[in-house]
Amino acid sequence: MEFRLERIENKVEFFQAYDLKSLERQIDQQIENNKALMLDVFAVQHHTVFDPNAGKLSYSAVVHFKAM
Repeated sequence: MEFRLERIENKVEFFQAYDLKSLERQIDQQIENNKALMLDVFAVQHHTVFDPNAGKLSYSAVVHFKAM
């Protein structure tokens, strides 16, 4: 049995919440988790849309992490 370690170079994660505080908390938590993998934030995109089913705004973000 062969055991190989490979480093993650790029990682893209998606987040969604109905308020900005929750979205920010999710992203901050994942930034801390990804520091253990030696990944840093490379780019962030965010969007806001109205969710007619919930009757409120929905906030989403895409965060691209890259190796340090």
